Amino acid sequence: MTAEMIIGNPFFVLACSPDATRLELERQAQLWLGMLELGLAAAQQYATPLGPRPRTADAVRGAVAALRDPQRRMAAELWARHATPITETPAAPAPTEDPVASRRGLPGARARLGWGG
Repeated sequence: MTAEMIIGNPFFVLACSPDATRLELERQAQLWLGMLELGLAAAQQYATPLGPRPRTADAVRGAVAALRDPQRRMAAELWARHATPITETPAAPAPTEDPVASRRGLPGARARLGWGG
């Protein structure tokens, strides 16, 4: 149940803040539905703390319907506010960087000193 409360959280599906007004949520839902209808790639997925998930028109309709119910909205707000923040995966260091030096805040130090790579 915990993972489902995060993965299917209506605020993540709609890409809205838990502080969003009902009007903002309705507008965002209409925006996603229009983008999905047009087949735009940007609308095909949404971010969650557990990774990206596919966004469908049914998921958008279900999310906005859930947020119209005060009790369901309160539960969704709690889960959205206290879930691990959504972060992008860190990029791997460039092949020319020394991983030890970059951990110490000195990326490329070896190359600048003429010690290789």
